[in-house]
Amino acid sequence: MVTTEKNLIIETKNVSVFYGDTPAVSGISLGIEREKITALIGPSGCGKTTLLRSFNRMNDLIPIARTSGEILFEGHNIYAENVDPTEIRYRIGMVFQRPNPFPKSIYDNIAFGPRINGFSGNMDELVEKSLIGAALWDEVKDRLRTSGLELSGGQQQRLCIARTLAVEPTVILMDEPCSALDPIATLAIEELMRDLSKQYSIVIVTHNMQQAARVSDYTAFITQDERRIGELVEYDDTRQIFTNPTDERTEAYITGRFG
Repeated sequence: MVTTEKNLIIETKNVSVFYGDTPAVSGISLGIEREKITALIGPSGCGKTTLLRSFNRMNDLIPIARTSGEILFEGHNIYAENVDPTEIRYRIGMVFQRPNPFPKSIYDNIAFGPRINGFSGNMDELVEKSLIGAALWDEVKDRLRTSGLELSGGQQQRLCIARTLAVEPTVILMDEPCSALDPIATLAIEELMRDLSKQYSIVIVTHNMQQAARVSDYTAFITQDERRIGELVEYDDTRQIFTNPTDERTEAYITGRFG
């Protein structure tokens, strides 16, 4: 690992996530760099999304899920008793695998979160700023009152990113945000991620090795042990992971020999 503690925005310490009595991932310790893109890669079922969802307590919404260990966000354990999970989810936003705009206008999709959060500033300016931040403003500025469901798939995903930006998060989690998109829309999202990483820390789950190599600064490879429990194999600079991994399991996965 080449990260230094002072640059970490999220740090996990021996984190395990259980569904009932069954661990999905076990003993994960890693640090997420501030204003960088970190990719989580690994075979299907290894717990990448489960780990990602633990970063903003989304797993709390699953009744049988339980998390042990510590996840520090800006030095504070988000699983401490006095922490409000809803507040965490505003600070650590999430973009899901498939675009999920609300059945509302483009404008109201963006305004929804700030309104719930008691925003009292200029909503028009916030909506415009969020859409600009998601590289969508020029395409929709003349139809803000039309339904977000009328947009193309790629535009809908950028609308969901804009909706996340509107509540002014520090970290953006992305769970395979391009898996439902065509190559052109995928390229647009990847370019957007690079732009957003100048202001936000981004963690992305992806099965696309080329995408991880293209967009991320750091990569974590997760796989299942013999008990089918997700474990962290290797975490380093993306270039190092893809050109000179230290674990033979990492090399086997990124070269397509398994997974």
